[in-house]
Amino acid sequence: MVQWHKGGENISDMKTVTSKTIAEVLSGAGLSPRKRMNLNLHEELTDPINRFINAGHAGTYVRPHRHQADKWELLTALRGRFDVLTFTHDGEVTARFSLDPDAAPVIEVSGGSWHTVVFHAPAAVMLEVKPGPYDSRTDKEFAWWAPEEGAPAATAFARWLEKAAVGETWRQ
Repeated sequence: MVQWHKGGENISDMKTVTSKTIAEVLSGAGLSPRKRMNLNLHEELTDPINRFINAGHAGTYVRPHRHQADKWELLTALRGRFDVLTFTHDGEVTARFSLDPDAAPVIEVSGGSWHTVVFHAPAAVMLEVKPGPYDSRTDKEFAWWAPEEGAPAATAFARWLEKAAVGETWRQ
């Protein structure tokens, strides 16, 4: 999926993500029960900077979460549109940012900030960059006020996220 270009004496090695790569990741996301998929660009999970392509179809649920205070995330819209929502510690929406490649393509989410991503129809693709190394045990803390993926309330919560406005709080 990712193409390596081995350079000559005066050209450094490079990886490229092409339209074909993006289409393949989007296709994989469409076949996934979670309606999303990522493609790591970093070599190892222990790399000091993690870089990956995230593709998601409308309706996928990304449970609100936060990362450690020193683990910011840089999100760049490559295709389609997605929203980043931020929350207070008890689930009130504090901001909603809409990202797309033409208008506002980049956002950096501060470490320790409660947030989620909402993918818009039909789908969106982003480049995500954040400090590594990746450790699944400590990568994120899920919000206690948001349903777990697969929980009965998760579908209704995901629909609420699609339109939630600043100042609103989820009421089950």
